[in-house]
Amino acid sequence: MLTLHCARGKRLARSAAPITAALALAVLFWGADVAAAQTAVVGNGGCIGTRGSINCVGRFGPAGDPNVRLVPQPLDAAAIARAKERDRRWVDRCRPVVAPDRYGVPRYHYAQPGCEFGVGAN
Repeated sequence: MLTLHCARGKRLARSAAPITAALALAVLFWGADVAAAQTAVVGNGGCIGTRGSINCVGRFGPAGDPNVRLVPQPLDAAAIARAKERDRRWVDRCRPVVAPDRYGVPRYHYAQPGCEFGVGAN
């Protein structure tokens, strides 16, 4: 967080405060633009202030949903065959079924406990 706070004796002139805030944001977003050229990065920032004090903040991070995790896929034919066999055994044991709950929302139901967590035939 970038904080610009003036001492009592040296207060920023009212016209200089917006210029200082704009410069602070320009410095923050310039760094994001350089990073964005290399990877998919998004940023957000802003400033707020009152007489004699301005606070600016910026946050930058990777683009996309932070709650989605990518699972590495098998690379060779043997690994693909093992993954398909493991999936088939899990389906045979857990028998997943989509059925509406009491509110009408479709939900998965399983024949064995632990299947909702992917626990099953390994």
